[in-house]
Amino acid sequence: MKKTILILCSCLIGSQLMMAQKKDHITLVPNAKENKVEVLVDNKPFTAYFYPSDEILKKPVLFPIVTSKGTTITRGYPFATRSGERVDHPHHVGMWLNYESVNGFDFWNNSTAIKDRTKYGTVKHTGITESKNGYGKAQLSVTADWIDTDGKGDLLLKEKTTYVFHSKGDQRIIDRITTLTAQDKEVVFKDVKDGFFAIRVARELEHPSDKPDVFVDANGIETKVDKLDNTGITGNYRSNEGIEGENVWSTRGTWVNLRGKIKEEDISIAIIDHPKNVNYPTYWHARGYGLFAANPLGEKVFSKDKKELNLTLAPKQSVTFRYRTVITSGKASDETLNKLASDFAK
Repeated sequence: MKKTILILCSCLIGSQLMMAQKKDHITLVPNAKENKVEVLVDNKPFTAYFYPSDEILKKPVLFPIVTSKGTTITRGYPFATRSGERVDHPHHVGMWLNYESVNGFDFWNNSTAIKDRTKYGTVKHTGITESKNGYGKAQLSVTADWIDTDGKGDLLLKEKTTYVFHSKGDQRIIDRITTLTAQDKEVVFKDVKDGFFAIRVARELEHPSDKPDVFVDANGIETKVDKLDNTGITGNYRSNEGIEGENVWSTRGTWVNLRGKIKEEDISIAIIDHPKNVNYPTYWHARGYGLFAANPLGEKVFSKDKKELNLTLAPKQSVTFRYRTVITSGKASDETLNKLASDFAK
């Protein structure tokens, strides 16, 4: 009798373990027809690696990104516009990595809205080198070329990027590890404002603002944003240094956490820097209108001319950048983010 009970208990425990293992199953589903790789958690959308032709988008991105409860945290414009969104900066799509001045070419601001793109660069997806599903963690590795003159000129950089997707309960994490290698000529990343690793968030996660604004890029292109309804606009930045709101802009820190609500769901989006990155801890190019970016390369701008970096790669020289983005359905404490930053640093 005791032996039978032990066998039954053992089977029950085994069954419970199998059920636990079935949660947080991350699968990567190629969809060549739509130029993307969908990332699913337990068969529900998490994000997608999106790489349409450069006549549609001038860089590969992760778009859209959703919480564990299925709420979209990225702005929809210009591919899936939602009512009440700002329609500024059409190059702010999902999550991406590029820069405003690479050998004088602007990779950041390039979009199909610009007529003369001869001084703009394009990041072209070139391949998928690894795709690995898993429980709690999955991995996607891709390649891309950074080409000047709107993608019709010289190849400046070869990119190798690995995304590691994590899922555990109400928390989802995206680690991006990108290596950029200069090709036949020296490559200079001149100190500028617009860069480097970024996400454009949904309207509800912006900081409340009741005044019109005009945002001007490095080339003088203006975008007027009219007064918007602040109902349900709840975003607020907080850095690991304790700096709050839009005051985080141009400060340095290990992480910044954007907290807010969409409908009744508390949401936290934190970007974490890595100690091995150039110019750690990064400067934050985090704006109240929904642009949330880490820019370690714009030191002259953010330090008000006190320091200058101008990162330079010799031909065939490489540099690697590592960023972790933590998306929590709920509230993520400073202690939790410090622990995740410490784990990431290892």
